[in-house]
Amino acid sequence: MAGATCASDYEAFAYHGGALDVARRLRPDAPQPWIDLSTGVNPHAYPLPRLELDVWARLPDRDALAGLEAAAAQRYGAKPGTIVAGPGSQALIQILARNAPRGVRAALGPTYRGHAEAFAAAGVRLLEQDSLDALADADVAIVGNPNNPDGRVASRAGLLDLSQRLARRDGWLIVDEAFADFDGAGESLAPVLPEKGAVILRSFGKAYGLAGLRLGFAVASPEIASMLRAALGPWPVSGPAIAIGARALADPNWAAAAGARLGEDAARLDALLRATGWRILGGTRLFRLAEKSDAEAAFRRLLSAGILTRPFAGGGDRLRFGIPAEEAHWLRLAAALAPKANSL
Repeated sequence: MAGATCASDYEAFAYHGGALDVARRLRPDAPQPWIDLSTGVNPHAYPLPRLELDVWARLPDRDALAGLEAAAAQRYGAKPGTIVAGPGSQALIQILARNAPRGVRAALGPTYRGHAEAFAAAGVRLLEQDSLDALADADVAIVGNPNNPDGRVASRAGLLDLSQRLARRDGWLIVDEAFADFDGAGESLAPVLPEKGAVILRSFGKAYGLAGLRLGFAVASPEIASMLRAALGPWPVSGPAIAIGARALADPNWAAAAGARLGEDAARLDALLRATGWRILGGTRLFRLAEKSDAEAAFRRLLSAGILTRPFAGGGDRLRFGIPAEEAHWLRLAAALAPKANSL
């Protein structure tokens, strides 16, 4: 039936956020414009600077790339030379999965499914463990910090201990800090990067609201940094990404203001969800994870209202909500979540 959503359709949204094309096909009569709350991307984007034509017309040069990586090192508190720029952190995840040491690969779960999918594409199963101690027996260990989707933060001391234990056996520790710009920065490993077998992933697009720019960074131990640079080739990111990224990363005032604004937004979203019967399970300033017994039905009702949220495979009682971008979006979300709307 046109506009219906079956179980398989619901599962189709459980891999990753941002599938507005699928949502539009499923709900062609939904109110416009669509409100995408399915991703953890900052809805208040960094203002785009005017770029010279050369940025678009010429191949990026090494000095410009070095300037971008230096700006990232300064922003993340990392040592110069440890930063590798790439076309989004997801691309770096794919390379790491293909080149990781053989043996047991495990992640502190539940976490972002993109890691498991990347290792599966490389022909390897990624196991889930429930503690840092349990990861010490792996050859490759992955930790989201803060974690997606629940915002769990692992301590720097615990991660350093895990890294040392893995490095003794030539293992790797991969720490995904995609959401660390505004949450848990004090536990980041970037300023204390281990000398062997460690890589920290940072997402520019999420924090700066420019996901389409496709820019991300690895803060990596020398042997991993060398492998990533060789795999990425001579022009790992575009000229516009270099120019915009370097300017944004060197703008601490914008980052501080963005973090404060997002803190207020997250508190407002928590209050709205609680007022409509949801229980907050966690999250970051870029998303909130909430629980309700009819979350799967709520997902479909929101979809019919032109609002896309993030469901989870096997988790019909949970949804992840991103931050609305403007007041009109807040009002539409409140109306769609209201008990009266839910009784229809």
